[in-house]
Amino acid sequence: MKGSFIKATALLMVGGFVTKLLGMVIKIIINRLIGTEGIGLYMLILPTFMLFISLSQFGFPIAISKLVAEKKRNSKRLFSSIVPISLVINIILMIIIICFSPFLAKNLLHEERVTLALTSIALVIPFSTLSNIIRSYFFGKNRMLPHVISNIFEDIVRLVLIIIFIPKLKDNITSAVNFLIIVNIFSELSSILIMLLFIPKDSKIRKSDLKPSKIYLKEALTISVPNTSSRLIASLGYFLEPIILTTFLLLSGYSKTFIIREYGIITGYVLPLILLPSFFTLAISQALLPVVSLEYSKRNIKEVKRKIKEALFFSLLIGSVCCLTLVIFPTFFLKLIYNTTLGVNYVRILAPICILQYIEAPLSFAIDAMGKSTYNLKITIISLFVRSSSLILFSLLKIGIYALIISTSINIIVVVYLLFKYTKKCLF
Repeated sequence: MKGSFIKATALLMVGGFVTKLLGMVIKIIINRLIGTEGIGLYMLILPTFMLFISLSQFGFPIAISKLVAEKKRNSKRLFSSIVPISLVINIILMIIIICFSPFLAKNLLHEERVTLALTSIALVIPFSTLSNIIRSYFFGKNRMLPHVISNIFEDIVRLVLIIIFIPKLKDNITSAVNFLIIVNIFSELSSILIMLLFIPKDSKIRKSDLKPSKIYLKEALTISVPNTSSRLIASLGYFLEPIILTTFLLLSGYSKTFIIREYGIITGYVLPLILLPSFFTLAISQALLPVVSLEYSKRNIKEVKRKIKEALFFSLLIGSVCCLTLVIFPTFFLKLIYNTTLGVNYVRILAPICILQYIEAPLSFAIDAMGKSTYNLKITIISLFVRSSSLILFSLLKIGIYALIISTSINIIVVVYLLFKYTKKCLF
């Protein structure tokens, strides 16, 4: 088990490095082609995109990974029990998006130019859901290679399409931003096709495998419902963030141009730069899930403690080195990656706080693996309240975009403290 954990972690880190590198190239190209205004518009709709993607998955990927990892169930029948429900959820969400996109763009985001891009989210949903469900099966089997290869191909497809089409659309920011959403259809489809190639050819499907199981569905929902609720609330907070910020900064006298520009700098340059190496901790967290699920189901608490301690140590080490380097050389890295010096002061403020965010994923994944997803939900509710209330308060103090920086910092500290406290309570 120790060898498989290290191997899985190493493979995910290598794959994460390659995909992060490709992602960085994609961001550089996007930033340079559509400019600060285009980035601002894209970041304005990104929270909505993430909200509906989280809703469409309904927490089933985490549930499938955990249940498959425990090696107690028929994996094919588990899929047959979950996929029909997932399909129904996707169709409902697609209808909602298509119907309410104009209202959302005009009345909540205060930017009608993003209407078409919001509507396009509906087309992406089924591809994203299927891709993540298939990926979760391989995670549960502790087979990380399909995930790594599919992710790399996914980014390559996205990169090629952006290079080909964005230059033709850059004179029309609305069309360019819409294409950045549409391109996900083709990238997710390529990911699905790659992962299907890794399914064993001798894997026979019997008639009994296609019969949905109420027990399996109930077990999956026990995990997915709190997980989905948690992701929904987190995505809701992310969705509300630009709405709250725009609304209250406008009330405080700031212009819409200023708000979109500064929000785009923080969410498009600063935070992605600070969290650029987070693929290391995500790799550790993803490899941790099947190991902790299996060992915890066998009540091997000693091994669970050891794995979680290792994950936290390496995540904190990586986060500390990366964030402190950015505090010292923010201008160099912003210029190198994004060809800009905008946001230097924001990096210096946020980087030390974001060291804590590097251990958030391992703690959250560990809690899910132990079957305690309900507590992740409680923490997310607290996080939404803390983040939203502090953002409103500081926005009214006329300190501009620093309201977002302060609320983000407070939220990180509160969430990581609560996650660590509960994980310790479960194991000690």
